[in-house]
Amino acid sequence: MAALLIVLPQADFDPGEVALPWLVWTRAGHDVAFATETGAAAACDPVTLTGAGLPRLARFLRARESAIAAYAAMTTDSAYLFPLRWSDVRPGDFAALHFPGGHAPGMKPYCESAEVMRLARSAFASGQPVSAVCHGVLPLARAGVLAGRRTTALTAPLEAAAVWLTRAALPGHYQTYPESVEHEVRRLIGPAGRFERGPLVPRHADAERPDAGFVVRDGAYLSARWPGDAWTLARRMLDLL
Repeated sequence: MAALLIVLPQADFDPGEVALPWLVWTRAGHDVAFATETGAAAACDPVTLTGAGLPRLARFLRARESAIAAYAAMTTDSAYLFPLRWSDVRPGDFAALHFPGGHAPGMKPYCESAEVMRLARSAFASGQPVSAVCHGVLPLARAGVLAGRRTTALTAPLEAAAVWLTRAALPGHYQTYPESVEHEVRRLIGPAGRFERGPLVPRHADAERPDAGFVVRDGAYLSARWPGDAWTLARRMLDLL
């Protein structure tokens, strides 16, 4: 069995994009470690976890019950409660790295971190399997490791819908940067790269529909768009391992 590392923002990550892969990988018998900026346990985005403050038309942005249950189980895991520091991580100690996403201001230190980008560069340089979803693709693109590659990430339509539907109730919560994730990633992968949006209407993958999500593979690199893809992404990582 392998040891995998989930590189976490200190706050505001999406619970499903972390807990569902953790569940899939631990059920398969793998060890899963975590790393945060400070070495203290991270906290997910409370709006996504509870739905607090979401207007009626945006209730779909709340995590599904399967993700909530997985998050509750994960937060009792000693590896989650006592993570590594980003600065102490040696990527070669792990078989694969996972970079989840999220929203709100707590994501910015992660998306902009030189240490997170160091981890990405090291993993890509050694050919290790790497997965990223949603905003988790941003630090990889900013690290320069996705230039010329195929990838997906949070798409502009998905991001715009979340921003528009919550603009009055939660202004700015779902817009981490003025430029959309898709637009920045497209710019950074360059003309030789290819950004793939997947189906216009996304579906939720889960234990009953494990392959319903959309995942792009480029060599040992896997990417996905949103929490609905997370289960499928985790299964594809098992294939690489």
